[in-house]
Amino acid sequence: MPVKIRLQRHGKKGKPFYWIVAADVRSKRDGKYLEKIGTYNPNTNPATIDLDVNGAVKWLQNGAQPTDTAKAILSYKGAMLKNHLTGGIKKGALTEEQVEAKFQVWLDEKAGKINAKKDSLAKAQTDAIAKAFEAEVKVNEDRKAASQEAENAAIKAEADKKDAEKAAKEVVEEVAPESIDDAQNAASEEGKTE
Repeated sequence: MPVKIRLQRHGKKGKPFYWIVAADVRSKRDGKYLEKIGTYNPNTNPATIDLDVNGAVKWLQNGAQPTDTAKAILSYKGAMLKNHLTGGIKKGALTEEQVEAKFQVWLDEKAGKINAKKDSLAKAQTDAIAKAFEAEVKVNEDRKAASQEAENAAIKAEADKKDAEKAAKEVVEEVAPESIDDAQNAASEEGKTE
């Protein structure tokens, strides 16, 4: 019975969630499986992978063939490397302790890379938030400056209007006679000049 290590889709529409399973080639994609080895959630960044490395190595040692995507996941988590190192034990090139030491070193390096990626993503997110906040502060300052400018212009226009009214009133007062006698004298003078 040929066995494949493949993904079995779960989750709702648009939000896939996969089980990593060892299944008979003839069974349906989401049908019967022999053993669940782990899970894969591509919805997070970086993707969340929970894998039983020893279980995957056991199936690989027994001849199970991983699909392309499953092989990439197994490589990412180190199952393919551990399978390779375990082959070295069978050939007598390595001891069990050497295999575990090499695998642990590889796991530590991989964890460092994953943490570096998480840190860079978190930093990028905080930078984006800070940049958006700065842009918002600038827009608010521009709005305040524009409203202050409009308010100052309105105050100045009101003051100019009052000055113009005051000047017009003074001109009218200068032109207007002060009393009825003055008006009669002004009218008689106008009649003489004409």
